[in-house]
Amino acid sequence: MMKRRNFLAGSAAGLGLMAARRATAAETVNVYSARHYPSDQILFDMFTKETGIAVQVINGNAEELMQRQKQEAENSPADVLITVDAGNLWRAQEMGLLQGVKSAVLEKEIPENLRDPQGRWFALSKRARVIIYSPDKVKVEELSTYQDLANPKWKGRLLVRSSNNIYNQSLVAAMIETEGVEKTEAWAKGLVANFARKPEGGDIDQIMALTAGLGDLAISNSYYFARMLNSDKPEVKAKVEKLKIFFPNQAERGTHINISGAGVAAYAPNRANAVKFLEFLISPEAQKVFADANNEFPLRADVPPAPVVAAWGEFKADPVSVTALGKNNAEAVKLMDRVGWR
Repeated sequence: MMKRRNFLAGSAAGLGLMAARRATAAETVNVYSARHYPSDQILFDMFTKETGIAVQVINGNAEELMQRQKQEAENSPADVLITVDAGNLWRAQEMGLLQGVKSAVLEKEIPENLRDPQGRWFALSKRARVIIYSPDKVKVEELSTYQDLANPKWKGRLLVRSSNNIYNQSLVAAMIETEGVEKTEAWAKGLVANFARKPEGGDIDQIMALTAGLGDLAISNSYYFARMLNSDKPEVKAKVEKLKIFFPNQAERGTHINISGAGVAAYAPNRANAVKFLEFLISPEAQKVFADANNEFPLRADVPPAPVVAAWGEFKADPVSVTALGKNNAEAVKLMDRVGWR
């Protein structure tokens, strides 16, 4: 069930009228959010403290929120839609749920390949889809590219979640953009042949399966690994500290990058507040929260990643526009079905 939660940083008196540019406490921005991280509460509180604008949030998964917004149509209270993965943002755009906005701040701070050309959505953070491996069973010299994961040498050794996961769909969509459908399908067929087990669970489950010896390497988003390395459960931390991370395709196009992002709702009743909210989320202060509290890669070059992430070193990121992840999603889903990736 979707729940409405009102996050208020305090009363107008508590804010102390710190600056004339602040709005009144009666002002709001209504957010439909498919992000489910405690760190987002910190961001909402920071925004309210900075502007006096209350953040009212409805949480749900991306599909639920988009269907709700579609049904509400012109009567929707939504000002901002936040979700993970460019594929979801593309779907929202194609459903007519987002409106284009012009913002010098957003256009300056967010690279072109990480935002919609018409300003309907913008990246808020970056995440890399990487290889996690057991150094007891895999030598780093054996690893190279996503394409190499289809090599028969990995037969029965690869762990990955199912094809209905948007992260995997976007990885395949990016490969379609750079490699074409035919080569990508041949790769995906080889990948499926190398699965250590039938796909099940999320990225964390793949990493835990590695620690249990059910496979030798896994495909995962990087922040899950970082989160487990920072776990307050000693038994989990001790297990994952034995694993290593690898960024594929460094000698060529770079590691696949996806985003968490947001856009202004098509019928936003508080449009100005919505734009102000998005601009705040790419400020240095907000970007530091994305980095430190959730181990995502910040968009801004002047904001460093969290220490656990920084310890992995710098890497080359695939520069392909994330709009391709949405554009090629339908073809990616059909392709994955054809090769038996369940």
